[in-house]
This record gives sequence, structure tokens and C-alpha cells, in this order.
Amino acid sequence: MLKIGITGNIGSGKTTICRVFELLGIPVFYSDDAARQVMTTDKQLIEALKQHFGNEAYFNNGALNKKLISSIVFNNAAELNKLNSLVHPAVFRAFDAWIINHTDAPYVLKEAAILFESGSYKDCDHTILVTAPTPTRLQRVMERDNITIEQAEARNSKQMPQEEKEKLADYIINNDNSVPVIPQVLNLHKLFTRQ
Repeated sequence: MLKIGITGNIGSGKTTICRVFELLGIPVFYSDDAARQVMTTDKQLIEALKQHFGNEAYFNNGALNKKLISSIVFNNAAELNKLNSLVHPAVFRAFDAWIINHTDAPYVLKEAAILFESGSYKDCDHTILVTAPTPTRLQRVMERDNITIEQAEARNSKQMPQEEKEKLADYIINNDNSVPVIPQVLNLHKLFTRQ
């Protein structure tokens, strides 16, 4: 079974594209959702987070102390990198467990905002990048999250530039509203189901 990584910078519309693939019956693993889940379910990760951030990283009921973790990693690149280095392996384990339940699918999608940055693209057979011009992406984020242009630009600046991702991606879906996305998705779907 093929494992296809799909990514795109903030506001590119990658979630919308994933929904189209789901309508075609293709299972999609959402890495951000998995990351949130493993932080309260993966015992190995929980132990590692407590060791690094202290027992206060979790409340007595087992819930993650998001406020504490955020205050530590916000504006501290070294701490954020450490957090990611602990969470990513747990997400990889979650993906491996998830894929067992989808062996009847011709291929699966692994959606990840930081597919290239985390190195998880190396475990994929192919990668798809969803693109749109920066002004379009920023406008979408402002409308979606009800934030200012400055806040949208700040979020965008924390990601690997789209141009760099284009060099790494095997396939690109243009989601700039000038070209219909459904035919682009269908072409890739045909390609992946033939392999």
C-alpha cells in the first residue's frame, strides 16, 4: 500500500484537499490531531515530557498542562525543537498503528503541516504539496481565524517557505482559485490507484 504525504503552508487549503480525497474513499491520517492525542495517551511520550518539562506538565487527572508547555516553548526555539523531537516519534508510532486498520485501501494520505521539516516525508512513497500565493493564503487565515494581517504573517514566517517545499514535493496541487482542484485530485487518485 502506498503512503502519500500531503502538506501545505498555513492557508493553502490542504485540509480541504484532504476532504476531497476522503470523498474518494481514501483514509487520511491527520498528524496534528494525532499529536494532540498522543500527548495524553502515549505512555512513552508522557514520561519523556514529564522528564523534560517536569511533573507539572500534566495535571493529576492526566490532562496536559498546555498553558505551562506553551509558556516554555513560546519564543524559545530550543525548547520548541525539544518538544517536537519528543512528539514526532510518538506521532510516527500512532501512524504505524493507524495504518494497520487501513490495509484494504489502495493508498493512504498522511497530512502533516511540517511533513518536510519533521523528516516524516522520508517514510512516504510520494509527497503532495498544496500551494497558493502568499497573499491568498494570508487572507484565508485572517478570515478563518479572525486575526490581523500581522498575526497571519507571523504564523506564516515560522514555516518553511513554500518555494523550498516545492523543490521537495513530488506533486503539487495548485489551490489559488484559478484552476479547479477536483480534476487535479482525480488525476493523482488515478495515478496512485494504478501503482
